[in-house]
Amino acid sequence: MSDPRILTVRPEPGEYAWTFGGVPPVARIAPGTVLDLYTEDCFAGRVRSEKDLVSEVCEFPFLNPQTGPFHVEGAEPGDTVAVHFVSVEPARDWAASTTVPLFGALTSTHTTATLQPPLPEKVWIWQLDRTRRTALFRAHDSDIEAELPLDPMHGTVGVAPANLEVRSALVPDAHGGNMDTPEMRAGVTCYLGVNVEGALLSLGDGHARQGEGETCGVAVECAMNTVVIVELLKGLATPWPRIESDTHIISTGSARPLEDAFRISQLDLVQWLVRDYGFSELDAYQFVTQAVESPLANVCDTNYTCVAKLRKQWLPARETHRGTHARLRETAAALRS
Repeated sequence: MSDPRILTVRPEPGEYAWTFGGVPPVARIAPGTVLDLYTEDCFAGRVRSEKDLVSEVCEFPFLNPQTGPFHVEGAEPGDTVAVHFVSVEPARDWAASTTVPLFGALTSTHTTATLQPPLPEKVWIWQLDRTRRTALFRAHDSDIEAELPLDPMHGTVGVAPANLEVRSALVPDAHGGNMDTPEMRAGVTCYLGVNVEGALLSLGDGHARQGEGETCGVAVECAMNTVVIVELLKGLATPWPRIESDTHIISTGSARPLEDAFRISQLDLVQWLVRDYGFSELDAYQFVTQAVESPLANVCDTNYTCVAKLRKQWLPARETHRGTHARLRETAAALRS
């Protein structure tokens, strides 16, 4: 096997994308290319201290900058782009989280309007120990401190949407986007259905860690140094973003209300079992009902995201997505050696 091509991209401040679709590619890449990327945090690096309020240092809608997009040569509608995360590592020793007025799961929002006043705007700066793999929480209103384990991930991964649409990088949908699932960590492969020629793949929104649901709407946001391998599966459609790890197959669904996001993820998992694992539709429905794990990804974004995951050890020994995850794992291991 020949060595893969490696493309290193370190964007300048004015070179990020703020949408999926509507942005020209920063590079054309062949399938099998390794991308060595720097991604900025969702605040574009502007929230650096507890005094840096988002409303004062950031300009809406210029939030959640993406590195890319990348035109994948040969990608056409009806194909699938596979993105294998070789490594996801914080690029700084600190990260930021905030409360944002009229945003989050436990407050009034623009679409859930009440007489309740908006939450106050506060910033927490988390200290990251990249050697010990910890993130330090310091309370504002007491002397409580707690070290949590680092669990770096990407909140946003996606391609251009279908039907000439341009979507904000804050919005998750069938194209991927701001799904905010902690499953998007090193070692997994994300499958994204191609909607336009070249797919136009972008990623960003690194989180040093995030709880399921991202309740206040903001994770432990940090810049990332990330290495991915990009592959193309011709003639294989993927209707909603899927993730494969060494232990699970994982479907996602993004919509409002929350139960529709749940339904999408569960249905996609049923259809995945039918297509690749030999189940009938009703057998798959029964099996998923008794075996699925259903963590929430986010309950704060423009669309909510639910996850449906199944343990591989409980499934028939079949190949899915043409064995791409196992093959890219081998390539990733060779890169690290």
